[in-house]
Amino acid sequence: MMKPADRKAAIAAYRERKSAAGLYCIRCSANGQQWVGRAPDLATIWNRHSFALRMGSNPHPTLQRAWKEHGSESFAFRELERLDESIGPHAREATLKKRLADWCGELGAEAI
Repeated sequence: MMKPADRKAAIAAYRERKSAAGLYCIRCSANGQQWVGRAPDLATIWNRHSFALRMGSNPHPTLQRAWKEHGSESFAFRELERLDESIGPHAREATLKKRLADWCGELGAEAI
């Protein structure tokens, strides 16, 4: 069991960490289908998707259907691109939208 002081230190460290915004790809090796998304924090997005997929509640029907048909072992997550931390919030959102379209076109992937 974690000591209260250790727990507080861990929480403080988590809050102080820098999140990296960027783009990612989820690929199903069984059928070759790919999904590209954007995230304000690349370190946490796969955990969010995989949890929702395991629960059967992912908001992207084609991704959920492929997960159900082929199982978790057929899926891989990869980071495609990190945005520069110096980009402001408004420019970051516009850049993420543009790069999402670019990556979807390049990979023939569905945007999520």
